[in-house]
Amino acid sequence: MGKTGAPKPEPTGLAAGLNKGFIVPRRALKQKPSYRRGRKSERVGLVREVVREVVGFAPYERRMIELIKIGSASTFKRSLKLAKKRLGTHRRGKKKRDEMSEAVSAMRRKA
Repeated sequence: MGKTGAPKPEPTGLAAGLNKGFIVPRRALKQKPSYRRGRKSERVGLVREVVREVVGFAPYERRMIELIKIGSASTFKRSLKLAKKRLGTHRRGKKKRDEMSEAVSAMRRKA
């Protein structure tokens, strides 16, 4: 979590206090590979897109799509409940619901 934030204040050169210590120039360090964890690369995106085209949607995803197509607030919420049950967490459920609503809007644009 502490990978990005406010820059550290410059040391004072004093022996006491929050920024104590000998003043030395800041080193420009190369970014760690772990910082790009979770970013989707171009290749991965393309592979997932091809797999989605070939395989289609899982049964629970199809059910979510049907619920979203109905369009009422209660079915939208019901689709989140279904996704949460299948995927385990609220955040994953919301992400999947957004993905499915995007798929529905893409189908509508296509037709």
